[in-house]
Amino acid sequence: MVANARIQPDDLSGAQSLLGRISQSFELKVVGQNRLRETLLIGLMTGGHILLESVPGLAKTTAAQTLSDTVSASFSRIQCTPDLLPSDIVGTQIYDASKGAFTTQLGPVHANLVLLDEINRSSAKTQSAMLEAMQERQTSIGGTVYRLPEPFLVLATQNPIEQEGTYQLPEAQMDRFMLKDVLDYPSPVEEAEVLHRIDSGVFSAQSTPAPVASLQEVRWLQSVTGRVYIDPAVVRYIVGLVYVTRHADQYIDPALAEFIEFGASPRASIAFSQAARAIAILQGRDHVIPEDVKSLAHRVLRHRIILGFAAAAEQVRVETIIDAILGSVQTP
Repeated sequence: MVANARIQPDDLSGAQSLLGRISQSFELKVVGQNRLRETLLIGLMTGGHILLESVPGLAKTTAAQTLSDTVSASFSRIQCTPDLLPSDIVGTQIYDASKGAFTTQLGPVHANLVLLDEINRSSAKTQSAMLEAMQERQTSIGGTVYRLPEPFLVLATQNPIEQEGTYQLPEAQMDRFMLKDVLDYPSPVEEAEVLHRIDSGVFSAQSTPAPVASLQEVRWLQSVTGRVYIDPAVVRYIVGLVYVTRHADQYIDPALAEFIEFGASPRASIAFSQAARAIAILQGRDHVIPEDVKSLAHRVLRHRIILGFAAAAEQVRVETIIDAILGSVQTP
């Protein structure tokens, strides 16, 4: 298979150099948040969409805008509200009286990087329209199909502290996101650095970083990532982890297993495979190792393992169950 062809040393060093430039430019504006940077790079390298959960003010919008500027990508930010319509995202036809005909106006989803801010505030119909565009990578307006640009990356955010007036994403739709990351507060040192950079004007509109990569280079990086080698033993390890989520009572403590309502779908195995390839490149390797898979377990599985009401009542975190699953599958 082409995907398993070994990467040439020149390709690996070129990818490392490109990622180094992107990371350096990203860090000029985003303080700390190393896992967020890694998660966004994984999405960029694989074309997989990202779901972020955090309280407001943890640089999600800044990170998305900075990444877009860094790779010369078009950027759209959509603030999700209950009255947001599918046409507000996808686009619509507008009657032009001067021409006596309808013209098509493409919506903000037609960009390389789309930030869906607080996606759980939009209605189920609007969420479905956006997630369909994510899956099909195209929109249909007035019977005409419009392809979305390549690369195409959606970064959706959720605010966990405000639930009033929100529409929770259905589990089947959350499954369409490759990774879900949960962000934490910065350390005191990092927060002080943020204040210092604000005073120095780093975040002013005039200090937008110059692009360090082109979209053509991003597409090349995606092709290199797709050729990272995954040994059959690592593939079996990935499939084994996902299998245990569906039959947890046979492998982990029954007291934990009973909290699981549904395990992960095959999309979890696909996400592990694709994201692990990106991790390998970030670590300077042309092959995936089991530690790459382990480092992704929380981000791949936390939104795919569905817990029952008893888990919420007992305050059992899904990460605790994922750790138990990791411990139950032998590392190759």
